Amino acid sequence: MKRRRLLAAPLLAACSPERDDELRFWAMGREAEVAPQLLRGFEREHPGVRLRIEALPWTAAHEKLLTAIAGDATPDVAQMGNTWLPEMAQLGALEPLDDQLPELGLYAGEHFDGIWQTNRIQDRLVGLPWYVDTRLLFYRRDLLAQAGFAHPPQDWAQWRAALQALHRGAVPRPMLLPTNEFEPLLALALQQPDELLREGGRHGNFSGTGFQKALGFYLDMFRQGWAPGVTNNQVANLYQEFARGRFACYISGPWNIGEFKRRLPADLQGAWATAPLPGPDGWGASVAGGASLVVFKRSRRKALAARLIAYLSRPNVQLQFYALTGNLPPRRATWALPRDGAPALRDDPHAAAFAMQLERTRPTPAVPEWERIAQEMQLAAARGVHEGSSAAEIGRSLDARVDGILAKRRWVLDREARA
Repeated sequence: MKRRRLLAAPLLAACSPERDDELRFWAMGREAEVAPQLLRGFEREHPGVRLRIEALPWTAAHEKLLTAIAGDATPDVAQMGNTWLPEMAQLGALEPLDDQLPELGLYAGEHFDGIWQTNRIQDRLVGLPWYVDTRLLFYRRDLLAQAGFAHPPQDWAQWRAALQALHRGAVPRPMLLPTNEFEPLLALALQQPDELLREGGRHGNFSGTGFQKALGFYLDMFRQGWAPGVTNNQVANLYQEFARGRFACYISGPWNIGEFKRRLPADLQGAWATAPLPGPDGWGASVAGGASLVVFKRSRRKALAARLIAYLSRPNVQLQFYALTGNLPPRRATWALPRDGAPALRDDPHAAAFAMQLERTRPTPAVPEWERIAQEMQLAAARGVHEGSSAAEIGRSLDARVDGILAKRRWVLDREARA
């Protein structure tokens, strides 16, 4: 992604020194592009404040944040991926927000709980959800109906039955489950009561009953012939293949609502739908992803910075944000607001399933090493698909690799305990 400089009026050079009336905001990707438009209302409410908005590419943002923390050069406010929060909090870079919530008119109960919990690190709120992301089922309801299913599957038994019926009928490989994506397996694992890491994040728990059950179900989709063992790079055109009926079910995120509407032919617009992920015994949990807004401890304008992130959390501003980006809002009130020429999000036929799923999300373990662990999980599962390893073998191998990743964490925790 090419780096773009986005500066809200009045125009300021990115290298100019800090001013007492200046608020610095770092954002990434499409969110950075729309931030100046979103913040015009904030500028009108605070006419003496000069906003400086810098766009960072996602590929360089993590390194840039770490460099800024090490060099004592952090902005006042930044967008941050939820999985980065534990690391930044451990470095002591983030300002806790708990005490400011009542003054800002913000309350935990207004937000989807799983997403809110991703922002709580060691029982302190270190960020405020800006937009939410989760994964659920996109499916061809016409093909399911032809196979004898009037409704999407709600549990694993129904899911198995639907895939088997499709497999025996017109869709030999009905489930697209790219082996280079970790989110589907992670969602299945989060549907289990067991934690993915044990002993306070000191060790992996991938040989445990819960993950073994999820991994077994995941591997069975390939071994039954329901899912091809391919990466998403090996699918020539996802939308054309879906339209041709090469697969009937796909686990994906909210951005694909717009993509399916744009890329599928008009005669198929009524043939696809979304549904919460089936779980072992009914609708199941899924991942709690997205990005948050944080205030840095170094900021000399913490109160003003907190007001900025509170402004971006207003339901009407969140609805504008959704219209500009397609990012789902984290406050339930936003889902009930009417939209120009369209139903409220909670009543939208494709978005409504995401509202249901967001009530059933679970955060991943709040450890700085989680992204590396998730990558190892995906690689281990992919090897299992292609090499035929058992779930037990994969779990043991994964536990050994994860314990190596967590060795430094154990050392730090043990040292703190002795102190």
